[in-house]
Amino acid sequence: MVLPCAGARPLPEEPRGRSNSVPPAQTPTAKHMLAYLPRPPTDTSRYGTFPQKPEPPAAPGGAAAEDSWQREAKRSPPMPNHGGVPGEPSLPAVPRRPGDTSRCPLAARWHPLQAPSAPGTITGITVPGAGRGRTPSMEGLPGRRCKRLEEDGPVAQAGRRQRQRYVTKVGKCQVNLGNIQEKKRFLSDIFTTIVDLKYRWFLFVFMMCYIVTWVVFGTVYFLDAWARGDTEHRGDPEWRACIQNVDGFVSALLFSVESQRTIGYGARMVTADCAEGVILLMAQSIVGSMIDALMVGCMFVKISRPKKRAQTLIFSKNCVISRRDEQLCLMFRVGDLRDSHMVDAKIRAKLIKSRQTAEGEFIPLEQSELNLGYDTGEDRLFLVEPQIICHVIDRRSPFWDLSAESLRREQFEIIIILEGIVEATGMTCQARTSYTEDEILWGYRFEPCMSLEKGAFRVDYSRFEMTFEVQTPAASAKELQERQELELPALGLCWDQPLVPRAAPGAGHRREEPPERGDTG
Repeated sequence: MVLPCAGARPLPEEPRGRSNSVPPAQTPTAKHMLAYLPRPPTDTSRYGTFPQKPEPPAAPGGAAAEDSWQREAKRSPPMPNHGGVPGEPSLPAVPRRPGDTSRCPLAARWHPLQAPSAPGTITGITVPGAGRGRTPSMEGLPGRRCKRLEEDGPVAQAGRRQRQRYVTKVGKCQVNLGNIQEKKRFLSDIFTTIVDLKYRWFLFVFMMCYIVTWVVFGTVYFLDAWARGDTEHRGDPEWRACIQNVDGFVSALLFSVESQRTIGYGARMVTADCAEGVILLMAQSIVGSMIDALMVGCMFVKISRPKKRAQTLIFSKNCVISRRDEQLCLMFRVGDLRDSHMVDAKIRAKLIKSRQTAEGEFIPLEQSELNLGYDTGEDRLFLVEPQIICHVIDRRSPFWDLSAESLRREQFEIIIILEGIVEATGMTCQARTSYTEDEILWGYRFEPCMSLEKGAFRVDYSRFEMTFEVQTPAASAKELQERQELELPALGLCWDQPLVPRAAPGAGHRREEPPERGDTG
């Protein structure tokens, strides 16, 4: 058993439910990620932001390991512990290897000595099992620190912030409808139901409609021939059959297919000796015409749907925020890859964000409108070349209080909807995309992608996604407006006082002239 040194306060024992001083990192679930609520700021006032690691198993011979740890602490010089707890013993320095800096590229920019310390930590890095007789691994501390720094890097943070989108980048809505009780409503609009089916199910329904009618009417023809006795008088020239050369189910099925598809090989036909055969032939012709009209119409509408036309309408992968005409603006770029242009193209944007009212009501995924120039007509596009769509962040904008710092904590999604009429077919087409807060670049602009060549303008779509950084204040539009109001010139403060007109010289009174020289009177 190791006795504490004289004059030194013993290390406090941690509770059994905790493995170190760092609070455990909570893994967000889909239920929490769907809320789109603002992210609370991470509490880094005491122990830093390193994620908790599982505690290694206890090494055998805890007492001997503790003695070696104490001897190593006495031989090693103490490391300065900035921001530590007064009265705590200094912990030994961590030996470094020549290759540690190369294996940890962030170590040159991160200063571990400035991190706050706590019992059981070495300059902000928690030693697992400290204070409970555990044996810390001195050789693995630099590698562990590098790994934790990489976990807190921007790439790892972006991966942890991924969540469920409301609308994908290609425009598919990620909303599943369930527990629909009245499914008979879909049958009332059978045409739209068939058109909305996937192609494999649509082709299955298309084929089954014809096969079922052929089999049904073929069975009826066979039953009629069997009831009249035509199947029993095969090859009898004196027997007058209802349908010639129908002596079995296969021959009746062939007659059904020939009649409905108007093939008419001539070997099988309905005679005038039975009225039921004529009625069945008329009914099959009417049913076949109806099936042709329905299925061919559905096939034409499904093939000519403008849904595929939206694949040639592209959006930029990122939004940018920068100043334009002395105003903070949210901008993105749209383009059309086809030479046949969209007629009467219009664009609008929706903000998807959850909020809580003053009465405590939680509104999940509330939709609010973003003004893209509806008042001035700028939302109506002549989309013959890529255009940059601008949303001015003013007092009516939901981003009035948004700054570069608060953008990292917010959770929202911007839905972009572009609508227009396809010039070739005259049908309305709609293209959609979305931007999350991670896809908004603060302080950037889009690079121009148009140039002038001989006889026409040329669009270079390889520069469609390119942006460049510009000088942009990190403050919100509200803060910038308040600063401009405070920086008014002092002379402008006097304009509120009414100006008093001064009388012209010589008007109302006579100005006294100075006496001339030599005038003694």
